[in-house]
Amino acid sequence: MKKRTVELVVISDVHLGTFGCQAKELLNYLNSIKPKKLILNGDIIDIWQFRKRYFPKSHLKVIKKIINFASKGTEVIYVTGNHDEMLRKFSDTEMGNFKLVDKVVLELDDKKAWIFHGDVFDASIQNAKWLAKLGGWGYDLLILLNQCINWFLVKMGKDKFSLSKKIKNSVKKAVKYINDFEQVAAELAIDNEYHYVVCGHIHQPQIVKKTSKNGSCLYLNSGDWIENLTALEYDNKEWKLINYQKEMEMEIDSNTEENEDLDISIENLQASFLLKR
Repeated sequence: MKKRTVELVVISDVHLGTFGCQAKELLNYLNSIKPKKLILNGDIIDIWQFRKRYFPKSHLKVIKKIINFASKGTEVIYVTGNHDEMLRKFSDTEMGNFKLVDKVVLELDDKKAWIFHGDVFDASIQNAKWLAKLGGWGYDLLILLNQCINWFLVKMGKDKFSLSKKIKNSVKKAVKYINDFEQVAAELAIDNEYHYVVCGHIHQPQIVKKTSKNGSCLYLNSGDWIENLTALEYDNKEWKLINYQKEMEMEIDSNTEENEDLDISIENLQASFLLKR
């Protein structure tokens, strides 16, 4: 399969190490592109819910693929999120083409892009982290239940159904939270004269122009690889929201994998990130 060369790719909220992570689909997408720059915008490895007994090979292959990108010249920037906040103690670390940061500002064709995960706007994380972690476990269980329901729906010849999306779209507080998140991020970007603000965290893929009394900017959210299976691409001075299920699922051969010889195991992964249980 011919790879697409892309100037910049942004993915977030992969949550490697959880049952909901769609690692095989993400690997298929990564195998279809050749990015010059890859931004991992938080919650890539779910350290909050990390358990050694559950880290499938497909999840390890995603890490392996990211390392391969860096080894072959792609600039990989890992922006920390709340589920991988343990990595923040190593912020501003650089190893070859790999960089670990809390936020980053890029110059894209004479326009500034402000990229950060977005958990700084989440009051539940700032004020009651235990509640946020409990919510993370609840979300993971909801995804497991949803997968069971969708298995039966597919067997019956019906379309898949997203419980969490239904809940988010029907609960007024959830809708308001998403709208407030987007507006606050956009207003801060406008006040700081950024043309683009790129977030993750809320699992809501989006490209929309936002305005305030001080101007306007483009708000972007890369979504997630649990339900939406989305990524942001910037190429030829344009942003595009890639939806794997709608645009790429039929085009990508799931057997197309690169077999680079890299020694990646759950043991050395655990040691690398100093995870202690």
